[in-house]
Amino acid sequence: MPKAVKTNVTRLLQAQGVAHAIHTYDTGDGAIDGVSVAQKVGADPARVFKTLVAVGHSGGHYVFVIPVAATLDLKRAAAAAKEKNMHMLPQKELLPLTGYIHGGCSPIGMKKPFPTFLDTTAETLDELYVSAGKVGVQVSLQVPALQRLTGAVFAPLTEE
Repeated sequence: MPKAVKTNVTRLLQAQGVAHAIHTYDTGDGAIDGVSVAQKVGADPARVFKTLVAVGHSGGHYVFVIPVAATLDLKRAAAAAKEKNMHMLPQKELLPLTGYIHGGCSPIGMKKPFPTFLDTTAETLDELYVSAGKVGVQVSLQVPALQRLTGAVFAPLTEE
């Protein structure tokens, strides 16, 4: 595991004194879907979470952190955010809004803070994995630390 891997996420975690581990994986085969990423870092897919950004009826932006094998339920997401409805942020708007690209979006260290929701499946975990802000790099950290850094609130977010 190369120690030289530095991203805005890892810098922020270090500056805040948050215990974490960096996990790198090969992106040469082009597979960046979450289940493939979990396999590449040797983690249970139930512990690896993806970060999705959506837009509410009001125009507000929201961050949803869900297990990689799950699908975001937009009705549940809207209910959690107290919005009438919700749609996914167009991919071309992700980088200007968050500072992250598709496949490397992290709930930690976005350009500005957005209301963040963490799927209730994370409540039973001690630690989870999220993107370290770059394709090919994941970071594992304790769930309470992720909540503290992002202000995340637990909510049921995935399709049943």
